[in-house]
Amino acid sequence: MIEYKDWEKIELRVAEVLSAERIEGSEKLIKLEIDLGNEKRTIVAGIYPHYKPEELVGKQIIIIANLKPRKLMGVESQGMLLATESAVLITPEKPVKNGEKVL
Repeated sequence: MIEYKDWEKIELRVAEVLSAERIEGSEKLIKLEIDLGNEKRTIVAGIYPHYKPEELVGKQIIIIANLKPRKLMGVESQGMLLATESAVLITPEKPVKNGEKVL
């Protein structure tokens, strides 16, 4: 169990995928360029072959926006998208403003 104060530290936001491409040399990684409303970022996610890059463009996803950046296969990931363990993306039910907080 975590304390509520720990949960409050996690900043979940809605982002739109602007572009997506496979990372050369990786079996699972896709590099996503996303729009958070007030900024654009790069996120790396291990969701291939569950999703093809072209399927992701234009999709809104939920990300952890305040995660410390980490390099994966030489690409800096500036957040983490949310998905189930079977690699199903967590997405808003309806379109919302990019950057909107998830409560």
